[in-house]
Amino acid sequence: MYYNTKEVADMLRISPRTLENWRNLRQGPAFTKFGSRVLYSSEALAEYTAKHTIGATRARY
Repeated sequence: MYYNTKEVADMLRISPRTLENWRNLRQGPAFTKFGSRVLYSSEALAEYTAKHTIGATRARY
């Protein structure tokens, strides 16, 4: 499944412009271009969010 810039921006709770800036800086989730369309795969989004997830430390008892 593929998502467009607006859909991904909504998912990440950022502006579409931020996502565009990240593309220009080669930051953010991996994307694919189909002609002039920029799309993000569900796998790329899962990988990106996994890389940026901060796990909780174990509680000491």
